[in-house]
Amino acid sequence: MPLPSFHLWSQQTRPWSIARAAAYGAGIGALAALFKTIGPLHAPGTAFAPMLEIAAVAAAFAALCAGAAFLRNVISRRFIWPDLR
Repeated sequence: MPLPSFHLWSQQTRPWSIARAAAYGAGIGALAALFKTIGPLHAPGTAFAPMLEIAAVAAAFAALCAGAAFLRNVISRRFIWPDLR
């Protein structure tokens, strides 16, 4: 028995792009790190440290969003669209 859902089924529903999710995540992470390093509450440091921090946060957000997209695709292929496997 399928679980109830408020999602309206359409034939155009397709798996999420993991690469696109990673790119969006990297952009969001870079913006968040820029806000933190340039914002009024940033800690003073060397000139090289903020660039490493921005890169690390962007990579972490990219991995997080790519993982979420991958997990969503696995779950939806398993339980929502079993005929597409």
